[in-house]
Amino acid sequence: MAAGDFLLLSTVDADEQNADSDMLILQIALVFACGDGYVNAAAGSVNTLLGRIYPDEYGKNHYSELFSGMAYLGTVLGMLLFGFFVDRYGRKYGMLASSCIMIIGSALCAGAYGANGSTQGMFAALIAYRCITGIGIGGEYPSGSTAASENTEEAGVPKRFQHGLFVLATNSMIDVGFVVAAFVPLVLYWICGEDHLRLIWRLTFGLGIVPAGLVLLWRLRMPLEPTRYRTSAIKRNVPWNLIIKKYWRSFLGVSLCWFLYDFITYPFGLFSSQIVDTITGGSTKLSTVFAWNVVINAFYLPGTFIGALLVDVVGPKKQLIFFLCCQGTVGFVMSGVYEQLTRHVAGFAILYGVFLSIGEAGPGDCLGLLASKSWPTAVRGQLYGLAAAIGKIGAYVGVWAFPAIINDFPEGPKQTSGPFWIGSGLAFLSAIIALLLIPEVPANGMTNTDADFRDYLAANGYDLSNMGLSEERLVEQRDSLEKRESPA
Repeated sequence: MAAGDFLLLSTVDADEQNADSDMLILQIALVFACGDGYVNAAAGSVNTLLGRIYPDEYGKNHYSELFSGMAYLGTVLGMLLFGFFVDRYGRKYGMLASSCIMIIGSALCAGAYGANGSTQGMFAALIAYRCITGIGIGGEYPSGSTAASENTEEAGVPKRFQHGLFVLATNSMIDVGFVVAAFVPLVLYWICGEDHLRLIWRLTFGLGIVPAGLVLLWRLRMPLEPTRYRTSAIKRNVPWNLIIKKYWRSFLGVSLCWFLYDFITYPFGLFSSQIVDTITGGSTKLSTVFAWNVVINAFYLPGTFIGALLVDVVGPKKQLIFFLCCQGTVGFVMSGVYEQLTRHVAGFAILYGVFLSIGEAGPGDCLGLLASKSWPTAVRGQLYGLAAAIGKIGAYVGVWAFPAIINDFPEGPKQTSGPFWIGSGLAFLSAIIALLLIPEVPANGMTNTDADFRDYLAANGYDLSNMGLSEERLVEQRDSLEKRESPA
């Protein structure tokens, strides 16, 4: 719209120019409607609150572990189910459905209640509702990321901004959501005080309806489907044998890197508790715990924004490998001089913040980008969802594996720093896997990928009439788009 105001020398009709500009801005903005991390991260603070309110009951029957574990299960199910859904029924419907599930799940969690006021019944309800919410969170991955990647090429975005715009719309928005989710319970604690912790945890969940609802309203304005999907979707007779034969290397590379990254993220997270305990003298005051949770989550932001600025210049594959090596190096340094670092808390905290930022600039920003742009439109959602699910399984395995690894080390500093030697080694292994198996993704690469895929199918005797939406569906799409764009 600014171009329509200031480019007065243009010979293009002003009204037409403004309309085109409005559409471009809308399409770019819709890319940013594809990321929301608040609902995902809110459970961490709620878990802390529930442990304070019900110190005896919440520890029984592994309620805390089940609360987290069922969220993992729901997220994995959502990734797998929605990966199929968005390839079969469309990106927009997938995003609308995942937003609705997150809204419903957040509302259910906020109002969780046990039969006859039973605390155990409330915990059981929370666990079930968190699984439902997890399905919506998992659905965001293949739904939002595939739509974001396709919109960055279809919205007329210059090549030098396409990858960075995707990163800002997905990983950066998720990280911002994490910071907000950490800050909200702190503000609620300041307002409500120590005597109203039950109200705080319910409001923390309930406020998740707000960002999810705003995203839902914005997504309703989207065209039914991107042009790329309308011409390349395969609704029936998906040639999986040909797909696996052509893309198994890149899929294996992205999946293994995602698994290893999520697997090693957990042990490095132990440094956050060490920093907080050292700085606060082991304080368990909720305001202190919540405040430092905000600080720790804020460490991610510089990395993800710097990564977004670099990725179009460096390339996602090369950036992934470079920052994995940097992260592994910093991890080795932190492990090797752990005892000395703990005597200088400020330096320790800064180095830890650098470490987290490096992770976001590399695998945090680039894995989702590579997963969303490495495969053809016809199966992009399914392959992305499966790769993301494998990564989430890696996180769950790490949650259970690293406590056992820690216990195998002798008591003392080595018990805390020892597992980080393993994690740093896995970071370098992940870099090697990326180097050998993952191809680089250029700007506008999806256009060439789809053309190459279509030629590959034709060369192998596949009936190309299976590709694209039916003529009736295309007419429906065009009519809906024209109606939406027509002046009121």
